[in-house]
Amino acid sequence: MRAWVVLAGLNGVVAVGMGAYAAHGLGADPYLQSLGERASQYQLLHALALLAADRLAVDGRRLAHGAAALFLAGLVLFCGSLYWRALTGGQLPVPMVTPAGGVSFMAGWLVLAVSGAFAARRRS
Repeated sequence: MRAWVVLAGLNGVVAVGMGAYAAHGLGADPYLQSLGERASQYQLLHALALLAADRLAVDGRRLAHGAAALFLAGLVLFCGSLYWRALTGGQLPVPMVTPAGGVSFMAGWLVLAVSGAFAARRRS
């Protein structure tokens, strides 16, 4: 089983479903709709990033697993917190979750870049 591929697929399904719900089911509050749509966009983008990280991991780039784990943390923290706010209209029970998820996304991209740089260095 390719765990990152499975997680990417599940995140893709949730992203599309929540994007549709944000557009059609969240009622008339444009702010809540925008939170749901933003979470859906980030989730779908990072579901694709999980696929890329898995591909790099298959090619032997061990750091790609770290990038995938950071992307997953960002999906849970960032997207999950935006969905929470969009669905409940309330504040988060734990402060600073959303920014922590954003930092996880950025760290994942940075680790992916480092993974690519090391792979290029190994080949030369």
